[in-house]
Amino acid sequence: MTGIADLPPLREVVQAFGLEPRKSLGQNFLFDLNLTAKIARAAGPLEGVTIIEAGPGPGALTRALLAGGAARVIAIETDERCLPALAQISAAAPGRLQVIHGDALATDLAAIAAQWRDGPARICANLPYNIGTALLAGWLESEPWPPWFDRLTLMFQREVAERIVATPEQRADYGRLGVLAGWRTEARILFDVPASAFTPPPKVTSSVVELIPRAAPLPCEGALLSAITRAAFGQRRKMLRQSLKGLTRRGATVDPLELLAKAGIEPTRRAEEVDVAGFARLARALEGAL
Repeated sequence: MTGIADLPPLREVVQAFGLEPRKSLGQNFLFDLNLTAKIARAAGPLEGVTIIEAGPGPGALTRALLAGGAARVIAIETDERCLPALAQISAAAPGRLQVIHGDALATDLAAIAAQWRDGPARICANLPYNIGTALLAGWLESEPWPPWFDRLTLMFQREVAERIVATPEQRADYGRLGVLAGWRTEARILFDVPASAFTPPPKVTSSVVELIPRAAPLPCEGALLSAITRAAFGQRRKMLRQSLKGLTRRGATVDPLELLAKAGIEPTRRAEEVDVAGFARLARALEGAL
């Protein structure tokens, strides 16, 4: 029986199926087997684990995850051209690869992962550049928390990775994504991947980021934290007394000065000067407003 190791090289598969990467889909294919194996190892011990992979393309990382011992991989791919290549992998790993033709942004991954309760579930993916940030924000805002996944191992453009792990000490990179990631996870950059490893090579370096969910994040309502960070960083050059003017609660406008006073934050501060704990206090203050 043909196994994962017996599959033809990815370059041959891509050529055989005419899979030219499409810029409109944010596709950059990774062919380096050493790198895909390194990313799979970064996802932690895989035995007994269900992996969700968004945007597998022709399946380079998919192969590595299965070869690394994942109990199963659930791959969500929007590009129908890649389905035959993924079907090859499925045939080489019977019962271990489920391919879903669809948009990861519109797919209920929690419901899919819930079909298997025989071990942990996690997400590991070389995310398409054009939707990577939106996917991560959605996963960080998941309810309930702790979430259905026990780890996120994701590849982004380096500049996005730096925003994910940023704190107020890195003001230029610190923003809404850094607050959400810092609030609900312990995030760190594991290693960089050079542009030359991809086809076509992007104009930037990529980085693999690990996010481990916190069992007990600072108490606050996620939707309110999102609203506050959107307002604060949406006008990051302005002081908070100005940038938070548009906030509403139960249909009424909230006085930003009262909100900031309750949270113990000076109204002359800017968003980039407030740490995760400060934003959590603001969210709690907003919850009790009016």
